[in-house]
Amino acid sequence: MLRVRVRHADTTVVRLPSEVDHENASDIGARCQELIEEGCATLVLDASDVQYLDSSGVSVIVALSSALDSRAGALRLAALSDHYQQVWRILGLDTLLPVFPTVGAALDGHDARACADTGESLDRA
Repeated sequence: MLRVRVRHADTTVVRLPSEVDHENASDIGARCQELIEEGCATLVLDASDVQYLDSSGVSVIVALSSALDSRAGALRLAALSDHYQQVWRILGLDTLLPVFPTVGAALDGHDARACADTGESLDRA
């Protein structure tokens, strides 16, 4: 399940599910793209629950980064496990999209306390 944790102005924090793979990567990408089209300029992907990330998931993250770059926005990846941070570095993706240790660090000066936790789910039943 993909959940919007925080929405404030043009910044959105989305918590990724425990698995980001070929089964759900395109849905995650589509739902995040909707947020971008609704005006999200800074998208923080909270990866604290991610236990499995395959190449489909990596591709979606890179595509979202590119989509935001083209709109003068920013994608920030936060709380990725040590294992996947190492994979990220081996792939050279850390030069394209650095990983922040926490969501707070990824917000980079945004006051998360001023943002409401909407608990809004992006799943469609």
